[in-house]
Amino acid sequence: MMRILIADDHELLRDVLRSYLEAETGFEVETVADLPSALARIEDANPFDLILLDYAMPGMNGYAGLEAAVKAAGAGPVALMSGLAPAGVSERVLASGAAGYLPKTLPARSVVNAIRFMAAGETYMPMEILRPRAPESETHSALSSREREVLDGVCKGLSNKEIALDLDLREPTIKLHVKALCRKLGARNRTHAAMIARERCLI
Repeated sequence: MMRILIADDHELLRDVLRSYLEAETGFEVETVADLPSALARIEDANPFDLILLDYAMPGMNGYAGLEAAVKAAGAGPVALMSGLAPAGVSERVLASGAAGYLPKTLPARSVVNAIRFMAAGETYMPMEILRPRAPESETHSALSSREREVLDGVCKGLSNKEIALDLDLREPTIKLHVKALCRKLGARNRTHAAMIARERCLI
């Protein structure tokens, strides 16, 4: 049985999410309306298999609330959800050690699948919120310093795990950087990305 904590100040959304999940098999759902209540439940009833936090609910103070919940939950996965993707959400969510970001605009079935995915220990980040591919002439400047470091590891033939160890990052973070690189470079896969990088002298 997966234990899910949903923290959101919109009662209707809490009830809808709980209804969707409880209609599935294997979910036990609790709901609260603000961050202090969520932190109290984490302290009293942890471990939850997944904790979902609304970005704009009372007490959150943006990403500070997410970081507080991640710290309180220990090894338990915590994810952020919002109606509109905040600026830089993918980088900030991953940097905090959270399990991912869940847009409220996702179809119900996709929400359930994403929750199962994160509760199973995986990282979820919708590709549409990652930055789109830059024009070829601007590719190098469009890559962040971290992305260039990851690209260097890809070009050396290192695995995601090896790159993560070299850069002192989590492997899921490297996976997302590789996906973003492929998108920006117009590459079909990491091997193709390495070929493009060499052709354009990006490393």
